[in-house]
Amino acid sequence: MSDLILLGDEAVARAAIDAGITAAYAYPGTPSTEIYQAIEDHAKKHGLPVKGFWSTNEKVALEEGVGVSYAGCRAIVSMKHVGLNVAADPFMNVAVSGAHGGLVIVVADDPGMHSSQNEQDSRYFADFAMVPCLEPASQQQCYDMTREAFELSEQLKVPVLLRLVTRLAHSRSQVKLAPPRAQNKPHYVDDPARFTLIPANARRAYAQLIDKQTALQAYSEAHPVNALTIQGTGKPGILVSGLAWNYLNEALGDAIHDYNLLRIATYPLPVKKSASCLMPAARCLWSKKVIRSSSAISARWA
Repeated sequence: MSDLILLGDEAVARAAIDAGITAAYAYPGTPSTEIYQAIEDHAKKHGLPVKGFWSTNEKVALEEGVGVSYAGCRAIVSMKHVGLNVAADPFMNVAVSGAHGGLVIVVADDPGMHSSQNEQDSRYFADFAMVPCLEPASQQQCYDMTREAFELSEQLKVPVLLRLVTRLAHSRSQVKLAPPRAQNKPHYVDDPARFTLIPANARRAYAQLIDKQTALQAYSEAHPVNALTIQGTGKPGILVSGLAWNYLNEALGDAIHDYNLLRIATYPLPVKKSASCLMPAARCLWSKKVIRSSSAISARWA
């Protein structure tokens, strides 16, 4: 079937399989649990050569995925937001060492604490590690952006963070599938020293990560989902990210055309587009608050 009704989690899982993953690792936690479950069920049902494990914890899961990436194959690692705290050590390190085979880390945040002990925004981790973050707004984007994340990871040799939220992970919609691609064959880098982060190697790898920031910023500015609509001078501007796009449409209806609007789906933040959206107006409508970081301005949506 080319069209399926899928949860956001299931769309990510199916996209990972269709993207040619060799392995999947996870630690269970709502709202991310169904990602690995769906991968395991589909692989077993269709006899696919996809290795996978429920790991001891999120740190172990990510380290297993990193090992697969270092061997040149594609891996997906999934967890909920508090799990990224546990996996912070390998996450920060693989950002420096870089990926080889595509490495996608899916983190399901839980705004409103529906099933969590706290509320965190994992986009700050991506900003801290200086790696790209993709934030889908629909189940179709969950599928498309997961596949895109693997391509981006291999293109720029970086891990990619895919951020979901509860209401996207656990709602269903129609998803159109794309033709699957074959798994990567294991292949190794010419200079494996970059995977051994002793200080001499780490300094060189870190400089390379810094050099990639220009390409990451250009990628975000040019991304078609980061759609900028200018209605006119003096109009207030709205920056809207991820699932909040759906809430915005529902809340404003036709009145949405009274605002300059920028949809945001990729990070680092498209700064030039953000300025183009906000500068025509003397004021700006935000969801809750504006947070300035060292790299850009981030709009936080609960």
